[in-house]
Amino acid sequence: MLVHLHVKNLALIEDIEVEFGPGLNILTGETGAGKSILLGSMQLILGGRSARDMIRAGAPYALVELLFQVENKKAWEALEAIGIFPEEGQVLLSRKILEGRSISKINGETCTVGQMKAAASCLLDIHGQHEHQSLLYQDKQLEILDAYGKEKTDPAKAKVKEAYRDYRNCLQSLKSLDTDEEQRNREKAFLEFELKEIDSAHLTPGEDEELERQYRKLSNSRLILETLQSIHVLTGYDQGAGESVGSAVRELSRVTEYDEQLETMETSLQEIDALLNDFNRELSSYVEEMTFDDEAFYETEKRLDLLNGLKAKYGRTIEDIQAYQEERLKKLEDIEKYEERFQEAQKNLEKAKSRLEKYSHELSKIRQEYSHTLTEKILEGLRDLNFLDVKFRISFKKKKEFTDNGFDDIEYEISTNPGEDVKPLGKIVSGGELSRIMLALKAILADRDQIETLIFDEIDTGISGRTAQKVSEKMAVIGKHHQVLCITHLPQIAAMADTHFEIEKHQKGAETITEIHPLEGDASVRELARLLGGAEITEAVFRNAKEMKELAQVHKNTRLK
Repeated sequence: MLVHLHVKNLALIEDIEVEFGPGLNILTGETGAGKSILLGSMQLILGGRSARDMIRAGAPYALVELLFQVENKKAWEALEAIGIFPEEGQVLLSRKILEGRSISKINGETCTVGQMKAAASCLLDIHGQHEHQSLLYQDKQLEILDAYGKEKTDPAKAKVKEAYRDYRNCLQSLKSLDTDEEQRNREKAFLEFELKEIDSAHLTPGEDEELERQYRKLSNSRLILETLQSIHVLTGYDQGAGESVGSAVRELSRVTEYDEQLETMETSLQEIDALLNDFNRELSSYVEEMTFDDEAFYETEKRLDLLNGLKAKYGRTIEDIQAYQEERLKKLEDIEKYEERFQEAQKNLEKAKSRLEKYSHELSKIRQEYSHTLTEKILEGLRDLNFLDVKFRISFKKKKEFTDNGFDDIEYEISTNPGEDVKPLGKIVSGGELSRIMLALKAILADRDQIETLIFDEIDTGISGRTAQKVSEKMAVIGKHHQVLCITHLPQIAAMADTHFEIEKHQKGAETITEIHPLEGDASVRELARLLGGAEITEAVFRNAKEMKELAQVHKNTRLK
């Protein structure tokens, strides 16, 4: 449950800390006191959008912290499934809003807003002022039914979703094959042309690199020859380097007998002479053998042009071209086996559709089974909320097309007056009635859910009198099994509080701030009297409020035990 709330520098809130208790926590206060700001702070933890103007004027940042004590085993398992591990049974969610950005943390570790939202959704559920309007949408109605039967609907929906994905893939495959004969013939002719062009080139891997080397040599043969001839002269034995080195060897040999150290130098110089001689001979041989073949040059150039032309069309290397050739061969084979492949795709689609239909029927059957139980629960809950002569049913229709959520098209239908036939919710109920129906559903789902903390923002919209009393009793029932935080204007609901808080706005110097503090004993009764009588609280109104508080306590001590 939510044990501690800390809000700092958010709108009118300067710095407040609240310790919530188990059961029914009621929050009351004058209109405009800041109840919506407090609820908005919790919405931020649930992934609500943050804005710069939310930060209190003059403050550098705004901060919201929620500390939960996790006691529900399912909630603990749900948190661990998303990688969050309560520390000593506690989870701390915080969000800091700065200029243009926000920082979210779970148990002190930075996280994304999405991770924060996932964690918070395991721990609390907020029913806002206008959420009951979503009941008018059939998708929401189906979502509620699926949530009620989640033990069986979740696995069945997973099968439907997977089958639908396979069905869509098979449908797409068949559509991709659905081409006319003329188009297939054109594509076949083009493929055959490409393959013939590549095949006729008789490609050999690495051939292009060898041809490039030959082409470079042939196209630069004149320069190579002239350069080598010049080098031959420079290193030769006819006034070249060879002659000079030979003379040096002869001169050095004349003096080596006078100094042993010169023998090593003589040996080195003789080696140089031998190497230069070998080089000169090899160079001479290369020059003599070198010839320029016009025809070889032409053939090399022609072959290179062919290969470069293929590269421009089909790939950067010969290996790429051959890979492209294999891929086009396969495509040609596919076209040639078109009828066979088309029939196979049709069979696959039929199988996928049959599988999808089977799982959709199974899901629908599960939903219809749960719809009977849910209908009884809703009727029971509505009677508890002063719908004295109510009829309710969940009607099923089959959609024209399959979806990833099956083919069920459901609608909640109701009759709130004797003698009237059931009709869709939107055609029958008022805003107050819709709010009570949502409360009944929240109570039903809460009993089957892992969420420990439920927050209701002005669930009392459009109700009063005996109906308000019934709503307060229902809230007290929910509070026996869950922690409930409820913002209300009705004294009947406030009287049922296990813990009562007042939200008030007052001046602090030149500023307006919102504060929250617990009410006990006469202070709680006085707040009830304000809700009953308005600005002027007479002795009679106070006595009436005190009696209301006492009767609520008697109700909780007797009927709820």
